[in-house]
Amino acid sequence: MSSGIYVRLSVMMFLEFFIWGAWFVTMGSYLTGSLAFSGADSALAYSTQSWGAIVAPFIIGLIADKYVNAERLLGVIHLIGAVLMYALASQTEFSGFYPYLLLYMILYMPTLALVNAISFRQMTDPSRLFGFVRVWGTIGWIVAGLLISYGFDWDSQAGLASGLLRNTFTMAAVASLALGVFSFTLPRTPPQKTGSARGAGGLREALGVDALALLRDRNFLVFFLASILICIPLAFYYQHANQFLTEIEVANATGIQTLGQMSEVAFMLLVPFFLKRFGMKTTLLIGMLAWAARYVLFAYGNAGELVFMLILGIALHGVCYDFFFVSGQVFTDSKAGPRYKSAAQGLITLATYGVGMLIGFWVAGQLTDAFAIGVGEHDWRSIWLYPAAFAAVVAVLFGVLFKNEVVAYKPEPKGARSTAQSHG
Repeated sequence: MSSGIYVRLSVMMFLEFFIWGAWFVTMGSYLTGSLAFSGADSALAYSTQSWGAIVAPFIIGLIADKYVNAERLLGVIHLIGAVLMYALASQTEFSGFYPYLLLYMILYMPTLALVNAISFRQMTDPSRLFGFVRVWGTIGWIVAGLLISYGFDWDSQAGLASGLLRNTFTMAAVASLALGVFSFTLPRTPPQKTGSARGAGGLREALGVDALALLRDRNFLVFFLASILICIPLAFYYQHANQFLTEIEVANATGIQTLGQMSEVAFMLLVPFFLKRFGMKTTLLIGMLAWAARYVLFAYGNAGELVFMLILGIALHGVCYDFFFVSGQVFTDSKAGPRYKSAAQGLITLATYGVGMLIGFWVAGQLTDAFAIGVGEHDWRSIWLYPAAFAAVVAVLFGVLFKNEVVAYKPEPKGARSTAQSHG
């Protein structure tokens, strides 16, 4: 891979995740704090990610894999996305906001697979080279958060009151326009199979249908069910963490949340060690228990002398994500083998970011409304203890039912196994 191609792919990855990080983290704060939407409304808004994850395989399987160059489709989607993001910035009623967001996420989620495909096709050894490109996506997400908090101060109490967070959608629109235009300069990435050559088999693979046979394996079935269940408390973080931090008046909340992405990069380096030293079961359990610990820290921390508890809870993101999801992807590959590898990852993605988080967003919205104690105020301690307890129960059941396995860790590029499981 030449230096010129590396730079272009890195810019692509930076903008791809800058766009997502520019609005996704703070949307809950904006909807509830600036527009006074309900928790149920916020849940519906965040659930568009799950619907996008469910629909994404159809778009990739039926269009990108058969008819259109990946870089051209990426460009067209982001140009349309720029228009939708710009329109979202001016919506003040949920009836107008939701349709634009739903359409946007149905279009955006497939681009996570497209940027991976464009990158892989330029690399002779993706397992060695992809990480150097993918890290720029994490940097893009972090930069977006730092700009919101420290550059523009949009997530401050004054910013919430005056609705400045609407500018996050405008910022995403500008970045989407830039990536849309830039995409047409990316290396040509034509479909590898055309016409009926791809056929229904490719769609079955993307949807994970061919991997259903793996559920006959008791350990994989336990892992599969645990993956769905652990995504229910996971949804609470994505939907309410920024809203919680801004509501209790933690300064520069969005910027502080970028510590989660920084820790994700750091803890990724520890996954091979833990898998080799402690085995798959212990590594997965640590990831699950980290979710419970994070929410307990959120429940009892505050914006004053106990703010360190909130910061520690945010920094646990690397353990929460890497030790369960990344290790889980390794486990899935080891169970699936070459025949069902792609189908198995598609099945897990649909189960977690589709079914699991769809349920989680709904539950989180209902609980937040149930514990509202005034306009823009909530009993956050009670709210956070629910996902903490749920994650702990899932971990206990998993610990009882899952038999330990020693799995050889063979690093693959982050994002290669899943089209949707990357939040910066």
